[in-house]
Amino acid sequence: MIRVIFLGPPGAGKGTQAAVLSKDFDVPHISTGDILRAAVAAKSELGQKAESYMNAGELVPDELILDLIRERLGQKDASKGWILDGFPRNVSQANFLDKLLAEIQQPCECVLNLEVPDNVLISRLLSRGRKDDNEDVIRNRLEVYRKQTEPLIEFFRSRQQLVSVNGHQAMGSVEADLKQVLQA
Repeated sequence: MIRVIFLGPPGAGKGTQAAVLSKDFDVPHISTGDILRAAVAAKSELGQKAESYMNAGELVPDELILDLIRERLGQKDASKGWILDGFPRNVSQANFLDKLLAEIQQPCECVLNLEVPDNVLISRLLSRGRKDDNEDVIRNRLEVYRKQTEPLIEFFRSRQQLVSVNGHQAMGSVEADLKQVLQA
């Protein structure tokens, strides 16, 4: 059974690697973006609340995201493990998540941090060809990541949960390194 949190800057390959590991270990890849979209599409009570924030162009509050995570981790497929991608995004969310995982008796086993140099991240994100991905926007996203999310690296390192993996290598090599960590 694996219960893992993925960290890393935008473009590091978290979603790609989480999807591969999800299949390999037969556990759900839980992305907060996917959870939000699914809740909105299902028109659930939480989804309707989230949609009102999203439609106003606001960030969905931590408490609502946590309720959605709690609901998702309570689903049957998550009982045998999970891979969290995109959450927590800051230390406050990590503390909330810690309490939630203790409450539902699903402790996180490790936190995988994909390390990739900024110039590689910028190149990767520009090559995606998304309309909103120009170099200034990407640099801003990386700056927001550094301010809000990067402190999680020290948070989890201080708890001996963090394992950093070189994300600047061939996809198969990153996958092999991640599997080695999870099978240790």
